[in-house]
Amino acid sequence: MKGRPTPQRTIVVDGKPLPEVLDEKMIVAVVHGFYDEIRRDELLGPIFMGAIAPEEWPHHLDKMCDFWSATLLRTGRYDGRPLAPHLRLPELGEAHFRRWLTLFRATVRKLCPPEVAALFMDRAMRVAHSFRLAIAFHHGEDSLKIRPILEDTLS
Repeated sequence: MKGRPTPQRTIVVDGKPLPEVLDEKMIVAVVHGFYDEIRRDELLGPIFMGAIAPEEWPHHLDKMCDFWSATLLRTGRYDGRPLAPHLRLPELGEAHFRRWLTLFRATVRKLCPPEVAALFMDRAMRVAHSFRLAIAFHHGEDSLKIRPILEDTLS
């Protein structure tokens, strides 16, 4: 049966249509590029390499692609609980999140047009702050003292 074509679904993020250039291929490039940088980083590399066994990296990268696909493209592919593994890392502090955000920003700026890089960074900044609050609470610290890391304060 023929009828009208199915209309294209427009994804709206923060009241604006998602740029068409943002697709699964770009998400894969960002995730893989970012974690390549993480593994080489002097501060974060040892933490990630200690927490993720070499044979688990493909699964971790797939899971992170699912996370970003669900976060930005609204695919619903991610159903994990991203905070729990981070709570098991007692050494995580502001310096680690600052470095994570700095590397992430460099990656998205290199691989994405500015409007897409801004979307990625907005979400990354929110995730970082949420995790920092949860980690502080988990450790019995006063989470009211945790202030968001602002992008313009990253190195």
